[in-house]
Amino acid sequence: MTHSSHGFDQINPPSRLLMGPGPINADPRVLRAMSAALVGQYDPAMTACMNETMALYREVFRTDNEQTFLVDGTSRAGIEAALMSLVEPGDRVLVPVFGRFGHLLCEIAERCGAEVHTIEAQWGQVFTPEQVEAAILAVRPQVLAVVQGDTSTTMCQPLADLGEICRRHDVLLYCDATASLGGNDFELDAWGLDVVTAGLQKCLAGPSGSAPISISPRAVAVIDGRKHIEAGIRTDDDEERGARIASNYFDLAMIMDYWGEKRLNHHTEATTMLYGARECARLLVQEGLPSAVERHRLHGAAMLAGVQGLGLEVFGDVTHKMNNVVAVVIPDGVDGDGARAAMLDDFGIEIGTSFGPLHGKVWRIGTMGYNARKDAVLVTLAALEQVLRAGGAPVTAGGGVGAAQEVYA
Repeated sequence: MTHSSHGFDQINPPSRLLMGPGPINADPRVLRAMSAALVGQYDPAMTACMNETMALYREVFRTDNEQTFLVDGTSRAGIEAALMSLVEPGDRVLVPVFGRFGHLLCEIAERCGAEVHTIEAQWGQVFTPEQVEAAILAVRPQVLAVVQGDTSTTMCQPLADLGEICRRHDVLLYCDATASLGGNDFELDAWGLDVVTAGLQKCLAGPSGSAPISISPRAVAVIDGRKHIEAGIRTDDDEERGARIASNYFDLAMIMDYWGEKRLNHHTEATTMLYGARECARLLVQEGLPSAVERHRLHGAAMLAGVQGLGLEVFGDVTHKMNNVVAVVIPDGVDGDGARAAMLDDFGIEIGTSFGPLHGKVWRIGTMGYNARKDAVLVTLAALEQVLRAGGAPVTAGGGVGAAQEVYA
């Protein structure tokens, strides 16, 4: 028997405060932008919106790169487009792994046919520039692929010295800044990064589904060296170059022509996501990137002080913690998943668990994007105290909210 669609109501998700490691609650202004009317792909209003979005993301990434645009898809689509377009089969790729998302870069690079080499840091630690340079000298990679903020461990890898090292050894530097951009210091041009990708669902205060990307002239030359235009839109003047990029959808050589002056048809731009991504960037630029980073630092510091004020232990090297997420060691005797369920059922607040060696050992609590604000921090700490008390954990009454208030004072 087929179920009649007449039995379904209009979609009506529950009201949640998303205080996990992302996704977070989108800023209402972003959701409003996403309800704007659709226009055609080559409507002047559409191409103008694309150009404005490019200009805004140059400011977000802190770059002059002409090739700064969106890859349509979640943040992983940006990662895949970057690695697919940079890496040829047989290329050596070096990945410093300090959490789950370093392993992801390895897997995607392997699927591109790369010879992948890794260095590994214990979860909760990061790498020194000397460790990275030693590995580059040993491996001689074409590409160094590094995560800035790995939410699985909450660590933020310092990048400021890596660009200069990579230039000296003629290595392209790719960075996945999905979880960190907008909430932690980031300087694409000043740090000499070649390709950077991100997502909207963390510090950019939007929904998942669009991946901002910026590509240096050095990386553009490599990608353009692999340009193959589709038969249906190719002209007699178009020459084929290099090893064809293995993915059609994630072919940055073609996508650059789509966003550029040629407006060469590639795919249908995700109009509604474009509106949302533009608004995310507009809000950040309006606030000012240094102010946005300071906001994330302040509310992250309040959350950190708050969980410590409850008597909880924090995981990892706190000096290298991202501003926007903290990993809390689940106290002995407390049912971690049960506590998360109680936070959701009783208070409508979501916090995260973790992956791999940390699964079931830590909770991850985010303060990012639209949720990097005082009321969200204090309400989360008050609810966590009640849940811990119900679970039999010895907590300091009012200790979480009190310690956070001191940070705000």
